[in-house]
Amino acid sequence: MSTNPYSWLDKSLATIHRANWYRSVKAIASRPGAIVELSGKPVINFASNDYLGLAGDQRLIQAAIDATLAYGTGSTGSRLLSGHRELHRELEIAIAALKQTEDALVFSSGYLANIGTVAALVGQKDLIFGDQYNHSSLKKGAILSGAKTIDYEHNNIEDLRHKLEIHRTLYRHCLITTDSVFSMDGDLCPLPELMAIAEEFACMLLVDEAHATGVMGHTGAGCVEYFNCTGKELVQIGTLSKALGSLGGYVAGSASLIDFLRNRAPSWIYTTALSPGDTAAAKEAIKIVKEEYTRREKLWQNIHYLKQELSDLNLLPSESPILCIDLKTPEAALNKAQQLIEAGIFAPAIRPPTVPTSRIRLSLMATHERSHLDLLIENLRLRCAYPYGAQ
Repeated sequence: MSTNPYSWLDKSLATIHRANWYRSVKAIASRPGAIVELSGKPVINFASNDYLGLAGDQRLIQAAIDATLAYGTGSTGSRLLSGHRELHRELEIAIAALKQTEDALVFSSGYLANIGTVAALVGQKDLIFGDQYNHSSLKKGAILSGAKTIDYEHNNIEDLRHKLEIHRTLYRHCLITTDSVFSMDGDLCPLPELMAIAEEFACMLLVDEAHATGVMGHTGAGCVEYFNCTGKELVQIGTLSKALGSLGGYVAGSASLIDFLRNRAPSWIYTTALSPGDTAAAKEAIKIVKEEYTRREKLWQNIHYLKQELSDLNLLPSESPILCIDLKTPEAALNKAQQLIEAGIFAPAIRPPTVPTSRIRLSLMATHERSHLDLLIENLRLRCAYPYGAQ
């Protein structure tokens, strides 16, 4: 028996390597955009969640600079102590206006928003039903809450109904959780059906709009708007770090919900407030989203074009800027990603255990030009038809 209590780490890493699950970071040495510098080489970027191309926008940069000059680099404390700035409240009001909710609350990340909200809303006497493909933050929040947690089959309302019929009456409160746009597949949750079943069984419903905010809906308010569910009572969570080009997370909903979370969400109460620079950048991004609808139009033109051109390849079903090419093995995904890099295209390989099947994940941006898409299409055709399509 080893006397070193850390010796198991090397064995575990070796297992990760053998399964082709090993991960490492890739440093980008340029401003975010459709073309970035990776390992000293310019590549077309299909790996970013910067769907509207705002993370490198000069207006967000200037807003962050101005706020940093005025308030400093850090908020220095939690919002309930020394960390609150009027800028935080202005951002919350802007989010609530975009989402058309009574109020909103800003967290230091989307992950913190999810774990803190779930842990605040339910406890040991309660029940959570979560989509099996939910983001890690929703799954970890469920564990932290101490509630009984049951997964339902991905987007399967009948499976959810069956499990509710068995378990719902045994618990005090019940929370249903789902992504609105599923981050590793790009498909959408059946939100109207989820709202109907939540009402039928007296359940709260939490929807993570991380990949939908700024992208989905007529004004970019997300899938709640896209499915014509605006104004209905539910818990909307999202992030400021994707289409909004900054950092942080939010919860939007009723005034009572937000007031409750200010008093009970541990990841808001006990965490340093979002930095002034990030706060100001996110506020500017919301202004641009509401005013410059042409950015969203360009993004959707790119999505429709690429889906049409790649319709004969093994694309997973998607209704968002996230498009995935399904591959049979982790090795195939890794090889393909490397060959795309050699062709000047950055598109990551996503493998188990993050997802059930290996794939190349493509994220489209409003700032991608047609020439970028055509080069991607050309290389995917060369490398998907043979030999990968046969694997």
